[in-house]
Amino acid sequence: MSIKKHLCYISFLSFFLYGLAAAAQPQLNASVLTVPFGGNAYVTGKPTGESGAQTSVFFRVGQPGDLHLSLRYNAADTVSVSAACAGAAWRVTLPPGANAVAPLGSVTIADSGYVRVDLQGVVVAADERTGRRASASSTKITGAEAIDLMVTGTALAGKATCVSTFSFYWGRRGPSVHLGFPFPEKEIVEWFYSELTVPLGQDPVGSYYMANGFGEGYFGIQVNSATERRVLFSVWSPFKTDNPSEIPDSHKIKLIAKGEAVHVGSFGNEGSGGQSYLIYPWEAGHTYKFLTRVKPDGHGATEYTACFYTPHEQQWQLIASFLRPLTETYYKRAHSFLENFSPDNGYLSRQARYDNQWARTLDGKWLYLGGRARFSADDTARKGARMDYKGGVEDGAFFLRNGGFFGDYTPIGDTLRNVESEKPTPPDVDLDELNYLLEKLKNNH
Repeated sequence: MSIKKHLCYISFLSFFLYGLAAAAQPQLNASVLTVPFGGNAYVTGKPTGESGAQTSVFFRVGQPGDLHLSLRYNAADTVSVSAACAGAAWRVTLPPGANAVAPLGSVTIADSGYVRVDLQGVVVAADERTGRRASASSTKITGAEAIDLMVTGTALAGKATCVSTFSFYWGRRGPSVHLGFPFPEKEIVEWFYSELTVPLGQDPVGSYYMANGFGEGYFGIQVNSATERRVLFSVWSPFKTDNPSEIPDSHKIKLIAKGEAVHVGSFGNEGSGGQSYLIYPWEAGHTYKFLTRVKPDGHGATEYTACFYTPHEQQWQLIASFLRPLTETYYKRAHSFLENFSPDNGYLSRQARYDNQWARTLDGKWLYLGGRARFSADDTARKGARMDYKGGVEDGAFFLRNGGFFGDYTPIGDTLRNVESEKPTPPDVDLDELNYLLEKLKNNH
């Protein structure tokens, strides 16, 4: 069926089912926002009775106004579907059909921002581009296969967006957001220190809170499952590939030393290199300290070292020290970021507080960097596929937030300023002791 016939069908049924005034009918023939379930829908609720799990689909409107919602679907038999949006709810009977279209209902949206439509009795159809289901609803099909939510109405007159032509995988993960901390010119930096706190309730599975980033890698904490959390430190190989098995020996990241109970291996898919992690039950609501060193070894390679301090043990622990070949550099591009690596959890909000950033120069000076940061985001945000991203200053610290389909966002490229009433005190870190520990572990490796 052509899109023109779809729209006529929607208008005709809407007239009889919802009693719309004749003057309102031209809105149904205005532009249509097609919201693919493969890139915009998530399983957000457990099955209830015979209705199956709740699936929610999200899209963004740029102004308040009316919305008329219809569903494009596949169904072998007649299916009863429950739908809800903005306080309104409907029970709709879908006749059997392939690529069939049926109206769900109409609502008035009071403000710009994201709109959520909840449905029961549907599963997300396989992604036409990959053949795979894009959400966690890959159970036996007992209802309709939802393909697209089709939206018309006056609220679309502003900028309406969803994950459409953009990658469904990256769109479902949601935008990644970053803070950049510039070094003073002509200073050679060897160490970078920062503190990180994840607020209570802002730690869903799939979240990575990266505290100490540098030009060749990253160091932070993540939520791997409901029962496992990690402290993660990785360094990219100078050989450009997403497959670590392709890296020649001359370009491989080499382990110099590692801390107790730290796992070491390789990673791929987003570049490749050496990876280390400590399984550690860090907790939301607690502040953790991170210290990273980048220093040339004098033989054409560079050493990268990461140490982690916890409030419970009250001591620094070495995560790992790696050697990156064909590289001679000190610390460059200090940054932090927040990302979600679980496509099924891209509808959940996560947030982190980034605080007390310091750099230590080669000649032993501590430089405070926490007064200014540049906010940026990845392609998912820059290309408008998702607009639930934010950075700012709150209670004397920087914060990053993403996911959850919240309404406002921070312009990419903004400089965030954290005005301190007093100049902070440099971190109390015994670098001589840490260097001694590192050399001892090197000798034991």
